[in-house]
Amino acid sequence: MSIIKELEKDIKNTIENIGYNIDNFTLEVSKRKDLGDYQINDCMNLAKAYSKNPRVIAEEIKKKLEEDDRLTNINIAGPGFINISLSDKFLVNTINLINDDINNNIDKKEKKKVIMDYGGANVAKALHVGHLRSANIGEALKRLARRLGYEVISDAHLGDYGRPLGLVILEIKKMYPELEYFNDNYKGDYSDIEIPITNDDLEKIYPAASLKAKEDENYLEEARIITTKLQNHERGIYDLWKKIIDISKKEIKQVYDKLNVYYDLLEGESDAAEYIPELLEILEKRGVTKKSEGATIIEVKEDGETSPMPPVLVVKSNGSYSYETTDLATIIERKKKFNPDEIWYCSDGRQQLHFEQVFRATRKAKLLDDNVKLEYIGFGTMNGTDGKPFKTRDGGVMTLKALIEMVKDETRKRINYDIVLEDKVEETVEKIAISALKYADLIPNRITDYIFSPDKFSDVEGKTGPYLLYSTIRMKSLLQKGYEYKQDNYIKINNDTDRDIIIELLELPNILTKSLDSKSLNDIADYLYILTNKYNKFYSENKVLLEEDKRLQESWLVLTKVVYNTNLLLLDILGLLVPEKM
Repeated sequence: MSIIKELEKDIKNTIENIGYNIDNFTLEVSKRKDLGDYQINDCMNLAKAYSKNPRVIAEEIKKKLEEDDRLTNINIAGPGFINISLSDKFLVNTINLINDDINNNIDKKEKKKVIMDYGGANVAKALHVGHLRSANIGEALKRLARRLGYEVISDAHLGDYGRPLGLVILEIKKMYPELEYFNDNYKGDYSDIEIPITNDDLEKIYPAASLKAKEDENYLEEARIITTKLQNHERGIYDLWKKIIDISKKEIKQVYDKLNVYYDLLEGESDAAEYIPELLEILEKRGVTKKSEGATIIEVKEDGETSPMPPVLVVKSNGSYSYETTDLATIIERKKKFNPDEIWYCSDGRQQLHFEQVFRATRKAKLLDDNVKLEYIGFGTMNGTDGKPFKTRDGGVMTLKALIEMVKDETRKRINYDIVLEDKVEETVEKIAISALKYADLIPNRITDYIFSPDKFSDVEGKTGPYLLYSTIRMKSLLQKGYEYKQDNYIKINNDTDRDIIIELLELPNILTKSLDSKSLNDIADYLYILTNKYNKFYSENKVLLEEDKRLQESWLVLTKVVYNTNLLLLDILGLLVPEKM
């Protein structure tokens, strides 16, 4: 239990010992620092519950709280708002406890096992800017949940089994019809047969094949036939598909690695294929499917519902499976392998209907126990400065690699080449650029669209990733320069600036809990900026290494260390890497 949560628990007990039952008690950070550090705003509700004057209740609580040496300046404002401040003795002890172990300032959650499905990459297609948010938000939520005590299993769940792969294989067949993969008479081993295709080729093949399918119904029908052959694991087609997967996965992983995004599982729709027969058997046994125009569907619209809710398409009329089918089969797979308490899906807001269909079908078919939670975590889009989805200069869809390079170009303009070692320049540029990109993506609430400006968010001034990195590196530098001085104990509070930082540090557990509950990282991003700003104010006001009062100097170095470690914790949760210098 965190320090502030322990204090809240004790105050709640004090109020209840007086005779007032109170639920969900929390200290509210005061907006009037002249009145106190925190407010207790419960007296009005207690007055209604106990038919008493709120001011009388406040006086009773105030009198009892004055016995607690952790509290000071207890006063009552208005009809019964209790203001309290934290004593210097308590704050000094607080910093030392956090300095001993940062976990003293974190509230762990009740243990549970969560599977996180995020990333959304499609095999044989280039990752584009639209893939950033799922990977970025999902990775940060995974790190946050693990930090707060959850067991999290992350899976990219690649799109690797549907018609896009049928289109790619068809176009390769048109380009290289002599390949043995298309020879029905070939009986040999395919493992040693290379294909003359690179990942760059794949990224060009799919758009070309997709355009042909839109213009030529016969071409589209051929792709449908190949997709069905693929899903039936037909020899040759399936072996070629495996080669394509290997090529594409390497590229996908490289891009995710650049973004500091890592998965426990890099599986795809295809990995659930072996569970499709079991799924179909369950659906039939439980009587939740029906035939419609040659296809097998599940009706998921609820009685009395007026908004559109299409049925789930399980088996298409041509015998192939839909995206919903593989998602349902994946749920069976995950239940068998991991038996999770919750499954979270982090995906573009436009996928909300899809996941609602899948969730309803899951419940209708009883694929999971009722206590297993399915949660959809949607998000808005990244837009350019024109307010429209981010594009290349010629109006095309920008790849994620191209976006990263664009931000790196902006970063190179600002890097201090006098302090960054020559052999570390590219590594430093990439870390700063990725942090600029990721932090900008996490500042807004996840459900909102936002405008990304490479120039603005690459700046070392303002609410940006580079600003946070620069400030954190400066803290580290101060601690290194002060290594010869004691950095063991926080001894004395010097002024309101020091005090303000400590009060801000006490907000950390509430921020982390709020972020996990809302599944949005903007509160952490904001908090990190606010804490860093307050420290920078302190830094500009004080010459730590020149301070003659050694007790004060030691206190300032310990305070710096606690803020530095808190910054590292939060930067790691957000997936931002800190370079040595910049």
